[in-house]
Amino acid sequence: MIVLKATQDKVLAALQAVAGIVERRHTLPILANVLIRKQGPQIELTTSDLEIQVRTTAELDGDAGNFSTTVGARKLIDILRSMPSDQTVSLTANASKLTLQGGKSRFTLQTLPADDFPLVQEAADFGPSFSVPQKTLKVLINQVHFAMAVHDIRYYLNGILFVAEGKTLTLVATDGHRLALAQATLETDMPKQEVILPRKTVLELMRLLKDGGKGEEEEQPIEMRFAGNQAKFSFSGMEFVTKLVEGKFPDYNRVIPKNHKFNVTLGRAPLLASLQRAAILTSEKFKAVRLSFEPGLLSIASSNAEQEEAKEEIEIDYGGDLIETGFNVTYLMDALSNMSQDMVSIDLNDSAASALITIPEQTGFKYVVMPMRI
Repeated sequence: MIVLKATQDKVLAALQAVAGIVERRHTLPILANVLIRKQGPQIELTTSDLEIQVRTTAELDGDAGNFSTTVGARKLIDILRSMPSDQTVSLTANASKLTLQGGKSRFTLQTLPADDFPLVQEAADFGPSFSVPQKTLKVLINQVHFAMAVHDIRYYLNGILFVAEGKTLTLVATDGHRLALAQATLETDMPKQEVILPRKTVLELMRLLKDGGKGEEEEQPIEMRFAGNQAKFSFSGMEFVTKLVEGKFPDYNRVIPKNHKFNVTLGRAPLLASLQRAAILTSEKFKAVRLSFEPGLLSIASSNAEQEEAKEEIEIDYGGDLIETGFNVTYLMDALSNMSQDMVSIDLNDSAASALITIPEQTGFKYVVMPMRI
């Protein structure tokens, strides 16, 4: 049976849409596979890691009739990538193998039964559906994702807090040393939600969401539904089911400093470039830079165990007291490199207080970074 027959670019695009969550090595070998279900001309592709499940449907011609199997996702993608994009490829099923043909190339791949594929057990009752523009959600995720923790024992930090209330959508991420918050106001009310999306889900949404950029089709909004410990997203012909992180996220409002004494607004690009140069001579372990704010001047200094030093100076519009403080340079660069605005604003109280980085004329973004002792 010819399972599908289409150009390489169509088949590859459908596979790549679902393959982001596939692990190359897994305790269950079948989870390295993609589940292929054929119903007439429609092909449904599904992948799972037991906590996240991604499904897409594509029109890829083949023989009439129904068929299902599973085959190694990465191998199939690697083979397809090696072929020209306009080449017609076919996938033929025979016994327990699939044969991929394109031009004079032929590959025979081992399959595992579709019935053995462990689909995610979906919640019986999802809450009301609501929609958010894909571009809006992608922009918010881009503004906070870098502050998520990685493999922290406080598992509730390994993801993003997603808060919907009224017309306001808020995303918050923190690793305990810094915190990023991004907010957007939508046109319609949303049912109240407060959930923690896992790190892997966040990174996959970043990859899949459309932002209406160059060459991208007119976006459809992303439809969202939540159950007790699950979320379901539907967008761009995809269905995405994910387990939620259980736990209590820190009270982010208490972390955001208020009533600062001093404020500096300066160019984002020159500040980022100076920090990138100073970072070259920081110690590998601590990545510390010293910032000195004085009237008219910001000095950035770094040094390392080899007694090498870097010093940068930026002219600033500042008339307050001398403040000398230290930060992890990576934390500062992460925030600045994930913005596109020309100017940033830094609020400070004293050398021992956290700094608040905001974007002028955009009240929805706040980034808090704790100081380091140098």
